[in-house]
Amino acid sequence: MEITWLGHSCFKIKGKKVTIITDPYDDSIGYTLGEQKADIVTLSHSHPGHCFAKGISGSPRILSGPGEYDVAGVLITGIKTFHDAVKGEERGKNIIYLIDIEDIRICHLGDLGHVLDAEKASGLSDVDILMVPVGGVSTIGASDAAEMTRLLDPKIVIPMHYKTEDLKFQLDSIDKFRKEMGVKTDIKPEPKLVIGKAGLLQGTQVFLMNYRLAD
Repeated sequence: MEITWLGHSCFKIKGKKVTIITDPYDDSIGYTLGEQKADIVTLSHSHPGHCFAKGISGSPRILSGPGEYDVAGVLITGIKTFHDAVKGEERGKNIIYLIDIEDIRICHLGDLGHVLDAEKASGLSDVDILMVPVGGVSTIGASDAAEMTRLLDPKIVIPMHYKTEDLKFQLDSIDKFRKEMGVKTDIKPEPKLVIGKAGLLQGTQVFLMNYRLAD
């Protein structure tokens, strides 16, 4: 399986038979999505930076709400959460997606705006790869993202939704999260993550990605 970060909260997850794209964005936020094709598209909420499904070709199955979905042999579970810390009163709802593909469980937290309580977190068991927003302002920030990482105890955590030179609005940079997680500043982001079940090690590894190197 190959994972590429396309910027913001958008990833391309490419399996042997199925390609999934999470939270595609329009160009109003500063990134350029390019020509992308997928079998499945997940949308965490209806803001322009996360729901540009029409930018993805291939007639994909669009998932935008809570529930259990079996699409082309990939089991996906959407879990309702909130985009803020006041039960959606400020920014509305958010959908977390659990994606079970090729014996690997991926959890994409979307624009999560609060730390999950124990009951909700218990439904996110056995996460192998966690995609977590770390930029604060409109989602959880570095400290809460680190807490979520410890709570879910993934093998790999990939930070997303933070300030970059292309993003047109304000978020915190990756630096605070790196510090919270003890990641050295000389570790360079990689263009993609290629991983199989056998490659998942014990403990939690922070994997930094560079959207500018995406295919």
